[in-house]
Amino acid sequence: MQIDPIALSRELVAFNTINPPGQELNCIRHLERILADAGLETSVHAFAPDRANLVARIGGKGNKPPLCFTGHVDTVPLGNAAWSVDPFAGEIIDGKLYGRGTTDMKCGVAAFVAAICGMADQLRDTGGVMMAITAGEEIGCEGAFELARANVLGQAGALVVAEPTSNVAVVGHKGALWLKLICKGVTAHGSMPHLGVNAAYKAARAITLLEQFQFNVAPHPHLGSPTLNVGTVHAGLNVNSVPDRAEIGIDIRSIPGLAHERIKEQLAAELGDDVTLETIVDVGAVWTDPSSPWIRQVCDTVQQLTGESSGPEPRTAPYFTDASVLTPAFGNAPTIILGPGEAAKAHQTDEYCAVDRIHAATEIYAALAAKWVAQ
Repeated sequence: MQIDPIALSRELVAFNTINPPGQELNCIRHLERILADAGLETSVHAFAPDRANLVARIGGKGNKPPLCFTGHVDTVPLGNAAWSVDPFAGEIIDGKLYGRGTTDMKCGVAAFVAAICGMADQLRDTGGVMMAITAGEEIGCEGAFELARANVLGQAGALVVAEPTSNVAVVGHKGALWLKLICKGVTAHGSMPHLGVNAAYKAARAITLLEQFQFNVAPHPHLGSPTLNVGTVHAGLNVNSVPDRAEIGIDIRSIPGLAHERIKEQLAAELGDDVTLETIVDVGAVWTDPSSPWIRQVCDTVQQLTGESSGPEPRTAPYFTDASVLTPAFGNAPTIILGPGEAAKAHQTDEYCAVDRIHAATEIYAALAAKWVAQ
């Protein structure tokens, strides 16, 4: 069954799956119909009203586990700036397909769906491939966590994540630990602050400690050092009262081998009893040895089809992906992040994906699937 990846990209962009609230179900059902018509076994896994993930499989013969392709269909909001194009129309202008979610990452999903549908007959009597198409990735891999908890994924021998990399093979990314730090005080009239306990002052002291925080771990040779950023600070309801609550939003990016629980314990010890910590997002770092045979094969395939070399140094991504959940769920299967979108265009006004890169990604994914089942 031949699928035009450009037409499918436009169809997916037409679904408003801005998260929150997400409402990915109609988009997921659309993909399910396409994959089922191509002969894949499909299952939709709802986890909230109008929200669901999709798992699809073909093949499964023999002892070799399938190759898994994954991508999400939720998008971020449009932002405050006006768009010059309809963000849900999928207009093509000067070789660029515009719309919210084009680069991040509906065009990647369209490319691997088109690739596998186009070779379904070739895959049917092999070890095969599977797809995990998720909802809720943008706010902490919510859909992927639901799939892992539901124990419906089964096995996979390797994972291809179609996030935006301009079709360059990427072997890892940092993890993310987002925390809410809460300081409590006692309110009082602003003219009598001695009768209260000012939570904003506690927050100020905590921020100073956070600025000086050291992870005390060696940098990763390719992902570098972990980082901590204070992203939000909120305290008080009105200027003439002593604030009795302050909240600080902390964005930590971790490296392989650095346990998030260890970070939280270290923070709690340094910040003391004046604060409590609540976890907002907790997704681990991803890293696959670039010298592993399958990773080398992927890089060689990309170079053969696009002329683009992975370069002397392994490529890494600044963002997190569903691989944070799916890679460990598949027993730490080798993982590549490889998609047609441009990372710099993700979440931007007038987001787009180059049409020629969508076609190239479709060709790359088909080649990876063919080589996987041939071995």
